[in-house]
Amino acid sequence: MGDRSGLRHSLSRWANSAREESRDLRRDTEQSGLLCIGDAPDRERVVLQGTLKTVTLRPRGGAPALEADLYDGTGSITVLWLGRRRIAGITPGRKVRVEGRIGVHDGLRVMYNPRYDLK
Repeated sequence: MGDRSGLRHSLSRWANSAREESRDLRRDTEQSGLLCIGDAPDRERVVLQGTLKTVTLRPRGGAPALEADLYDGTGSITVLWLGRRRIAGITPGRKVRVEGRIGVHDGLRVMYNPRYDLK
């Protein structure tokens, strides 16, 4: 039974840190005066910021494509740079601001080839 109690405590600590991270990211977005990902409209030019959760090389149609999940505490969006294998500074855990138009592909919100600013 002691193992279960320890596991429960570890899971609770992890959940609390994830909630704190979400709260901090939302606060950063609000203080910067930017739209939250969860509120950003599709098909309009927007500026968003958040933390890159994953960064993956995922070829599309035989061409390289760098794909990242941007999270700001209210939601996430897939950011995709076509024709790129790597971008210096685009790494998991990095805070970034992106500018572009949000589209929907296969039910997922995507921003293709955004302008970006590393934070």
